Amino acid sequence: MKILVINAGSSSLKYQLFDMQGEKVLAKGLCERIGIDGVIKHKVGEYSDNHEISFPTHSEAFQEVIRLLVSGDKAVIKSLDEIDAVGHRVVQGGVKFSSSALVTEEMMKAIDDLSELAPLHNPPILNAIKACRAILDPKIPHVGVFDTSFHQTMPPKAYIYPIPYEYYEKYGIRRYGFHGTSHRFVSTRLAKMLGKPIESLKIVSCHLGNGCSLAAINGGKSVDTTMGFTPVAGFTMGTRSGDIDPGIITFLMEKENMCPKDIDNLLNKKSGFLGISGGTSDMRDLVAAYKEGNERAALAITMQAYQIKKYIGAYAAAMGGLDAVIMTGGIGENSNVVRKKILEGLEFLGLELNEAANDVCFGIEQEITTISSKTKAYVVPTNEELLIARDTMEIVVQR
Repeated sequence: MKILVINAGSSSLKYQLFDMQGEKVLAKGLCERIGIDGVIKHKVGEYSDNHEISFPTHSEAFQEVIRLLVSGDKAVIKSLDEIDAVGHRVVQGGVKFSSSALVTEEMMKAIDDLSELAPLHNPPILNAIKACRAILDPKIPHVGVFDTSFHQTMPPKAYIYPIPYEYYEKYGIRRYGFHGTSHRFVSTRLAKMLGKPIESLKIVSCHLGNGCSLAAINGGKSVDTTMGFTPVAGFTMGTRSGDIDPGIITFLMEKENMCPKDIDNLLNKKSGFLGISGGTSDMRDLVAAYKEGNERAALAITMQAYQIKKYIGAYAAAMGGLDAVIMTGGIGENSNVVRKKILEGLEFLGLELNEAANDVCFGIEQEITTISSKTKAYVVPTNEELLIARDTMEIVVQR
């Protein structure tokens, strides 16, 4: 079975075509600057092709993806008939979708209705689904895989906010959580690596990239997570503030004459690493500056590590124990400096960092704690696209 996985952003479209026999990636790529001018980066094995092409909408982008898959000397399929199903990453599924499901007209309406909760994510996802369905054979099934569904197992004490309950009932204001596909993949993968049933494990999964979140996973189920009603919640990220005193918002609105749109832009695009360092939102640049003695770069890194450390302790308390910590995402998989700052000082939880192992671990599965460490820490590279493909195949086979 061949499955095409689509991950659409407001002006981008990522894709991977899988042959599920052996879970092999046949081709993958990224369409960027949709609606502006257009660039596509396409890769087949070691071969890569980058070229500019006009993408007025997601429809034109998807047409170019299809052309590259089926034509030329680097074609990986002979015709569109070889695509058996399409899996779509959907950011916000609200409480309606607690698991992945076949795309129907009802689902598409629900994704549209939930756009108010994810205005930057759900609309382009819906556009991509419509574009794919219009171009491919109508008989080809499509599956929606929701970032929020993994966190639907959280209890009310974790997802209800301490504001008037009527706003939860009226507007659905609650903690939803995100990065669920990543947290589900790495926690399931860790259980297989350990040869233990996931039902027996208490895990804190740390997805650290430009956007970051932690999840407390007890017995394979999310019981708490740092992102909330929106992805700006939690701790310091690339350009997002994470949690702050709500009083700061009204204070700044008065002092700086800011409107809600200004505040949203401040907290989502001008804060985090960028706001603290005053220069960059990229952890690689921060680490380089930190090593050169830049105090604000050091502050940004130390602040995030401190906040994550607090969450790990809190989640261990919430679960009544901790077996393992997972580091994943671009930062979690590749920054030994950040991992060290996070994990040092957690010896009281039975976690002892193996500095030698940590220092040589970049983008590979590896334990980074000592043999005697009672609580383990592992780097586990995430693969959201593969999990989407697996979910899609399972649903299509069972339908």
